[in-house]
Amino acid sequence: MLALRPLCEHCGKDLPPNDLSAMICSFECTFCKDCVTAVLENVCPNCGGGFVNMPIRPSALLEKYPASTDTLTKPVDFQVFTFIRDRNKGIDPSDR
Repeated sequence: MLALRPLCEHCGKDLPPNDLSAMICSFECTFCKDCVTAVLENVCPNCGGGFVNMPIRPSALLEKYPASTDTLTKPVDFQVFTFIRDRNKGIDPSDR
């Protein structure tokens, strides 16, 4: 089950479980749409994959299956990320 992490890993923006700007990679690295587009260029700094919108858990199920409260902020290390981004940004995520 998806953790539905509560913060953007890069900028620390709050991402409540119904936030349409929350995006995840296949490993559930979680970032806000602003960081994904303007900073990361749709390249996950942790795995090199692409991002999709984080699904919205139905509110009726949030009580039984709550969103994570674990916070993880790990601002992007641009010395490392520049290589990962430049290698992957021109390749469709399905072909990486």
